[in-house]
Order: sequence, then C-alpha cells, then structure tokens
Amino acid sequence: MEGLQHLVSHADGVIASQQYQDLLSIVKGFRNGAVYGAKIRFPHALVMTLLFRKGSLSEKAKFILRATYQHSRNLAFFVAIYKSLMLVLRKVRGGQEHHLDSFVAGLFGSMFIFGEDNPINQQINLYVFSRVVLGFAKLITVKKKWITAPSQSFRIFAVVTWGCVMWLFRHHRETLQGSLQDSMQYLYNDSDIFDNVINWIVYNK
Repeated sequence: MEGLQHLVSHADGVIASQQYQDLLSIVKGFRNGAVYGAKIRFPHALVMTLLFRKGSLSEKAKFILRATYQHSRNLAFFVAIYKSLMLVLRKVRGGQEHHLDSFVAGLFGSMFIFGEDNPINQQINLYVFSRVVLGFAKLITVKKKWITAPSQSFRIFAVVTWGCVMWLFRHHRETLQGSLQDSMQYLYNDSDIFDNVINWIVYNK
C-alpha cells in the first residue's frame, strides 16, 4: 500500500512540474476523446437500436457496443494524432505556432480516422460540417464584417444550406443520403400525387 502511495506521490510530482506537459496532454486528450465518444454514442445507439433495429436482444446489444466502441475509438485516436502533430509542428518552428498548423493537423488526423466511409463517420462528419458552414457564416459577418449585418450569419447558413439541398434533390438527388432522399420524396414529390379526397388528405398515396 505504501509502495502504491509513493508511486502516486511521485507521479503527482512529475505532473505538477509540467516537465512533460505536452506529452501528458496527448495522453489525456486520448482519454477525453474515448470518454466523450462513449457518452455521445451510447445513448444515441441505444435509443435508435431499440426503436428501429430488428434482431434479437443480443444482436442489438452487440450493435450498440460496436457503435459506441467505434465512435469512442475514432475520437480518441483523432485527438491524439491532432495534438501530436500540433506538438511536432510547434517544435519544428522552435516553439512557435503558425495559424495554419491546426488546419494541417486536422487534415492529416481526419485522413487516417474519419476518411473511411461508414455510418459512424458519416454522422460525425455531417455534424461537424454543418457547424463549419455556420462558423464560416459567422466569420464573414460577425468577426471579419465582410457583410455588415452580424445578425444575418445564421440566415446566410440557412439560405445556403437549403438552396443547395433543394437544388441537389431536384437535379442530382442520387448524390444525397438515402434517408434524406426518402424524407424529401415524401415531403415534396409525393405531395404532388393524388386523385381523390382520401389519398389527398387522409393518407399519402
């Protein structure tokens, strides 16, 4: 017991010295990525699987655990790769960080982690992409003031998003996700199809 306490005390001293702060922050980033990924994915996978997925209880449990593990693992490794590359780039410049370092580290990290086309990565990438578009809308209105109407940043995001998705659905619908195609088919195309009161207002077609 005393040996363990001595080890913990020694580790506390090393951490407090901040001598290995950069390397330890990579380890903690990996830990935080794993925990956050599990917190986000488990309840989502649980609800969606129980509501919509067919199969036995054990099959559903395996799917939930597999989805949770994949999300958790992807975030953990991405954070570790990103922070490692940021550290390397900073060391190369003698401790100075260039404003494009985060962009470069994000590119390389995502190439290895989020570039594979699977349902988990699709959801993560689409979630982040929507926030990126909104972020750029705010950048050009609120921060850079290229458009002098700060309150219009969300409107720009909405206008660009809906203009693009409606054009794609109308002319290149095969490029959209299947679930989005189905939703838009029901809303915009199926509402054109009716020939009596029943299939006009009571049910779809």
